[in-house]
Amino acid sequence: MAGVAVALGGCTSYEIDMPENPEQPVIGNEVSTNVIYQANPRFFGENDCLKGVTAQVPRISDMGCDILWVMPIYTQGEVNSIGSPYCVKDFKGINPKYGTEADFSALVEAAHAKGMKVILDWVANHTAWDHPWITQYPDRYQKDADGNIVSPSGWADVAQLDFNNPATVEAMEDAMTYWVNQFGIDGFRCDYADGVPHSFWSKVIADLQAYNPDIIMLAETSNTAFYEDGFTMIYDWNCPGAISGAFKGGKPADIVKEGREALANVPDGKSILRYVFNHDVAAENNVATMYGSWDAVPAAYVMAAMLNGTPMIYSSMDVENMSGKLSFFEYKTLDFSASLAQEYKAINDAFKASAEVRRGQLQDFSNGSVACFMRSIPGHNLLVAVNTTNNPQSVKAPIVMAGASATNLLDNSQITVPVTVELEPYAYTIIME
Repeated sequence: MAGVAVALGGCTSYEIDMPENPEQPVIGNEVSTNVIYQANPRFFGENDCLKGVTAQVPRISDMGCDILWVMPIYTQGEVNSIGSPYCVKDFKGINPKYGTEADFSALVEAAHAKGMKVILDWVANHTAWDHPWITQYPDRYQKDADGNIVSPSGWADVAQLDFNNPATVEAMEDAMTYWVNQFGIDGFRCDYADGVPHSFWSKVIADLQAYNPDIIMLAETSNTAFYEDGFTMIYDWNCPGAISGAFKGGKPADIVKEGREALANVPDGKSILRYVFNHDVAAENNVATMYGSWDAVPAAYVMAAMLNGTPMIYSSMDVENMSGKLSFFEYKTLDFSASLAQEYKAINDAFKASAEVRRGQLQDFSNGSVACFMRSIPGHNLLVAVNTTNNPQSVKAPIVMAGASATNLLDNSQITVPVTVELEPYAYTIIME
């Protein structure tokens, strides 16, 4: 594991002393203090996967994660199947390898007891070929000129639904509300949101909000028009690529540039999902080398989190020495790391503690090897510096901070900001005055 610039551990206060008479209002929109943990049930057991996730809830919560995103748990199709959990045979059924309704209820209850929200992955665009609707309600599907049900482009294992049919809209909304009413879940991550009409999303979200005004709705899209449908959050698709490029010899300043551009389009009261791995990225890339080294992943996560948005930890990031492509179709029970959990806890604590200052003006101080930026509000500055290389590096602290008394947010220690910040390979520091 990469060393950080200071020791980890200790407790972090989320309170800062704001000036009584600030020179000007806080510059930016309100920022997120939520952290998402994306749980692939297949990484938590060969069978009884939901029980495996439940057993890890205390550890996940202790990392500072507030929202538990559980990937599709539904009964999986077999006809034309390639093993994808996004090929759904029954929207109200649970994959028997994962467990039972009682197991899922226990998972939701355990998360809620820890103060966490639970969102389910939802697949509205299509169904499995052996979903009962195929034979019972074929009019709910799109058809070709010969009257044959069609697949979405490139996904032959599933059948494309037709949302021009009001019956499709009604049935899909009924299935979604089932999980809210029956199990008390707190929202949905909506797969391939672009494949489903805005008219459906705006209707179902309005209806869900009438039941739960705080419903969490995450759209798998980068299209800001989905905010208008009522979605809480969309994706920052470019985040992993920008961070990976810098950690593999590119310009660290490109991370800050990408973050600035992505955040500029986020309306107040909304957020954007930022991450270094999700199930797709981990399945498509060698996780050991995407950021130069597996040891670099926590440092990469700092850049995903601290530039604002809502950061996410994918199950596997909290495991030692991962390598290769991590197919989310396969069952691969992982051995989660207590030390990595503590490292992510320190980062997430710093993310939460710096919320007010993260609203401030953003200035880039990166050099050729270190991603470095400062955020400022009247009376407070936040400095984040990340070594993107496997060699010791340094970066000059902003003049306004050099020599100032500050708090190292990774361990809550009091320090004097040095003129030059020295960083070990893939190390990072988060300092606030």
